[in-house]
Amino acid sequence: MELYKEILAKVIEKEEMQIIFPNLQISVAEIIKIESYEALQKIKTIIGNDSLSDSECIEKIVCVLENIGSNGGNRHDFG
Repeated sequence: MELYKEILAKVIEKEEMQIIFPNLQISVAEIIKIESYEALQKIKTIIGNDSLSDSECIEKIVCVLENIGSNGGNRHDFG
């Protein structure tokens, strides 16, 4: 449930905020489905890239998670 909240917060922060969300045309559930699916597509591409080392792969996956609003945890700095 925490990832659900993180994704929703990231998407909503881009919206014009009033008492209502006037530009939000789809349901919260649909937003989560779309954002999650796009993130999974990106992660699948990253995992399929044999030119990346394991640490580069993890770094890129963490970046995908951060882009949807998740903090990525402690698995981010491999430098």
